Amino acid sequence: MKIAIAQLNPTIGDITNNAKQIIAAAENAAKQNVRLLLTPELSLCGYPPRDLLLYPDFVESMARELKAIATELPDNIAVLIGTVETNPHAHDKGQKPLYNSMALLDEGEIKQIFHKRLLPTYDVFDEDRYFEPGYEANYFSLDELKVGVSICEDLWNDEQFWGKRSYEVNPIEELAQLGVDVIVNLSASPYTVGKQKLREAMLHHAATSYSKPVLYVNQVGGNDDLVFDGNSVAFNHVGEVVTRAKSFDTDLVVVELDELMSSSRDGETGRRGDGESNEEIYNALVLGVKDYARKCGFTRAILGLSGGIDSALVAAIAAEALGAKNVLGVLMPSPYSSEHSISDAVNLVNNLGITSQKIEIEPAMTAYDAILDPMFAGTEFGIAEENIQSRIRGNLLMAIANKFGYLLLSTGNKSEMAVGYCTLYGDMNGGLAVIADVPKTRVFKLCRWLNQEREVIPVNIITKPPSAELKPDQKDSDSLPDYEILDDILERIVCQHQSITEIVAAGHDRETVSKVIKLVTRAEFKRRQAPPGIKITDRAFGTGWRMPIAKRLSATVTS
Repeated sequence: MKIAIAQLNPTIGDITNNAKQIIAAAENAAKQNVRLLLTPELSLCGYPPRDLLLYPDFVESMARELKAIATELPDNIAVLIGTVETNPHAHDKGQKPLYNSMALLDEGEIKQIFHKRLLPTYDVFDEDRYFEPGYEANYFSLDELKVGVSICEDLWNDEQFWGKRSYEVNPIEELAQLGVDVIVNLSASPYTVGKQKLREAMLHHAATSYSKPVLYVNQVGGNDDLVFDGNSVAFNHVGEVVTRAKSFDTDLVVVELDELMSSSRDGETGRRGDGESNEEIYNALVLGVKDYARKCGFTRAILGLSGGIDSALVAAIAAEALGAKNVLGVLMPSPYSSEHSISDAVNLVNNLGITSQKIEIEPAMTAYDAILDPMFAGTEFGIAEENIQSRIRGNLLMAIANKFGYLLLSTGNKSEMAVGYCTLYGDMNGGLAVIADVPKTRVFKLCRWLNQEREVIPVNIITKPPSAELKPDQKDSDSLPDYEILDDILERIVCQHQSITEIVAAGHDRETVSKVIKLVTRAEFKRRQAPPGIKITDRAFGTGWRMPIAKRLSATVTS
C-alpha cells in the first residue's frame, strides 16, 4: 500500500478553491497508485479560521463542500481532510458548538468523522473558544491496515518527552494501546526558529516509544502573522526518517507501507542542521510577505528607504517575494539625512533591481513648522519635531499606496518595537510589519548572510552605526544600549519572562535593565496599533501577545 502526504497552502475561508487543491492532490496521488492521502489540519477552510467559525453559513458550506469532494475523488483512494463539524450536544451546559475534525472520504462518501482531542489555548492558539474536544481514541481500518488518527496538538502531550503533561490524556499512547499499525497526524503547526528540530525529536520519540510508524502532515504558507513551514515527515517504526516534504513550499510525497514497517541501519533519525539558520528565517519571511500580499489581493509593495539596514533587509525580502519590478522604494531625505544614507539607498535599489522614487520632505517640514509655530513658540526642538519628520514620510507612503494600490511594508525590527523606538503614524504605518519579530542583531546576521555570494546589501549599510537621522549626528546608541546588550535583555524579558534580579545576575547593569523594562512597558500602546508582524519566534508581538496597556507594575519589577 502507498500512503501520500499532501502539503497544501490553503487560503483561509476560500473553501471552494481549497477543495480544488485537495482534489488535485488526490488526482496526482491516484496516478501513483496511492491508497491513502493525508491533508493538513482544517485543510478545507485553512488554519486558523478564528471568528469565521462563529458564522453558521461558513460551517455549513464546509459540510456541503465535503460531500461534493467525496463524489469527485478518484476511485480507490481514501482521503483524510481537515474540517469542522457541528457539535450536536452544544445545547448542553458548557459545551462548545463545534469540533475540530478530520473526515475520511472513500468510495464516494464520507465514511467516518474524527475529532481533535487536545485543544491548545496558549500563544497564538485559542481553540477552546470554538471547539469541544473529542473524547475517544480515533482510528479506522483500510484494506486491513489499522490507522490511528490524531490532529496536531494530540501529538504534543507525551510525559516522557516533555517531563510533564499539559493535558489529562495522551492520545498517541491510547492509539498504541489499541494496537494500530500506523499513526497519522494532521497538523497546522506555525513556524518558529528551531521548531522543526523539536518536532522531529518529538516524532522520533513517539515512533520509538510505541514502535509505530508516524506520518506527520503540516500546512504550508503564510496566514496573517503566522507562517507555516510545511516540513511534513514520515518516520518508520524504529524512528528513522523515511521521507520529508519541502520547506516553505507545497509538496506531495509518497511512501510505501513496507518502508514504514522495515528499518535500515543507515536510516536518518533527526533533522539535518540546527533549525536556526539565516536561510530558514529568510525563507519564512519571504513566504510570509508573498502569501500575505497574494491572499490580500496585492501584487505590488512600497516601502520607505532610509539608507538604513532595516529597510534594506525588508526591500530584499519584498523583491524576493513579489519580484523586483513590483517593489517601489521611496527615498525621502530631510535636511538631517546624510549624503551616504542617500547614496546607500541608491546603491541598494541598483543591487536589487527595484524601482525607486525620491521625494524631498523639507518643504513639508517647513509647512508644519509654520502651522505649529504659534503653539510651539518659546519651546526647544525635541521629540515632537523629530517625529513630525517620520509622520510626514508615513503620510506620503500611505498616499502613494492608496493611489496606486500598493501594499505598504513597515520596516521596524523587534528591538525597536519592544522599546517603542518607533513613531506611531510615522514609520509604523503599513499593512504588514515584515521584520517586527526579528531582533536588530539578527537583522545584521541576515544581511551578512545575504551578502555571502554577492553584494545584495551595500556594505556601508551594514557597517555604519544605526541612526534614525532625525536630528544632527543622531545615533541609536544615544537613546538605547548597544543592540547586543539590548537584545539579550529583551530576550530575557519578553521570551524568558525573567525578573530584574535574574537579568542582573546574568551580568547586566541594573540601571540599564530597569530602563529597558520601563520602555517595554510604556510602549504597549504603540504595539497595539502596529500592523501585523510576521512571527518567527516563540514570543512575538502579535496575536499571542496579550498585555494590558493601562497598567502599573510593582516597583520590585521595574527597579
